[in-house]
Amino acid sequence: MGRPSAGKSTLLNKICGEKISIIAPTPQTTRNKIRGILSEERGQLIFIDTPGFHLSEKKLNLHLKDVSISSLDESDLFVYVIDTTRTIGTEEKELLSIFSSMQEKTIVALNKCDIASSKVKTYSHTIKELLPGCTIVEISALKGTGIENLKDVLFSKAAEGEQMYPDDFYTDQLPEFRISEIIREKAINSVKEEIPHAVYVEVADLEISEDGEKGWIRAFIMVERETQKGIIVGKGGAGIRDIRKAAQKELNRIFPYKIYLDLRVKVNHKWRKKDHILKKLIF
Repeated sequence: MGRPSAGKSTLLNKICGEKISIIAPTPQTTRNKIRGILSEERGQLIFIDTPGFHLSEKKLNLHLKDVSISSLDESDLFVYVIDTTRTIGTEEKELLSIFSSMQEKTIVALNKCDIASSKVKTYSHTIKELLPGCTIVEISALKGTGIENLKDVLFSKAAEGEQMYPDDFYTDQLPEFRISEIIREKAINSVKEEIPHAVYVEVADLEISEDGEKGWIRAFIMVERETQKGIIVGKGGAGIRDIRKAAQKELNRIFPYKIYLDLRVKVNHKWRKKDHILKKLIF
C-alpha cells in the first residue's frame, strides 16, 4: 500500500521479475488488486498490489480506496511504500494511523533512496517515532536497490503454510484482464492530463485457433466524451494505430500464441459516475 505514484507497481514487478502491474506516470494507474507471485527454494510469497491510497470524494476514488483497505483483511504482512521525494501529507498521516495497530506486521519500504538520500534519514527517524514496532527497509524499486534485503525480511516474517501456486506462476490474472490492462497502459501513456483517468478497456472477443498458434482479440478503448475519442484516435488514426502496435507487441511477448489485435474507441458518457460500470471494473 501507499500513496499514488509511490512506486508500488514498479516494486511488485521488480520483486517478481516479471511485468505484472502496468506502469504509467499518471497517478492511480492501478485500479484493482493485482496479485504477484514470487517462488524461490525457501518458499513462495503472494503479493497484492493495491490502488494508490488517495483521499477524494469522487465516486471512482472512493471505490479505489475501498479496494486498498479491503486488501488488509487478506494479508499476513504489509509493505507500506513511501515516496521519500515527497513530504508527509494528509494521505501519509492516515496510512500511518492505519498501520499503527499492526506495526509488527508492517514493513515500511522507503522508496527512491537513490535520489532522495538526504530525505530518507528524516523519513526513517519519523517512521521510527510513529511506528516503533515496524521494520524499515530502504529501497529503489526502479533500480533494484534493497530489493534482496526486503525479500529477506518478508521471508523471515511470513508464516508457514501450503504452497498456493505452481512454481512457474508469477500472477493469477485472467487473460482478458491482462489484455485490457496492457491496452490501457499503452493508451494512457499516449495522452496527458485528465484523459488517462477517463479511459477503460473492454475485451469483446478472444478467440484461439484450434492448433493453439494464433489468437484474435477485439477490444474497445472506452472514454467519456467525443473529444477524448478524437484525441485517442489521433490525426488520420495515427494515435490508435500506435496504441494497437505497442499493445500487440507486448501481448505477443506474454502469450504463447501469435496475437492479432483489432482495437477501436467508443464513448460511454460519464462512466466514472455509473455504479454498475465501476463494480464491473474495480474488484
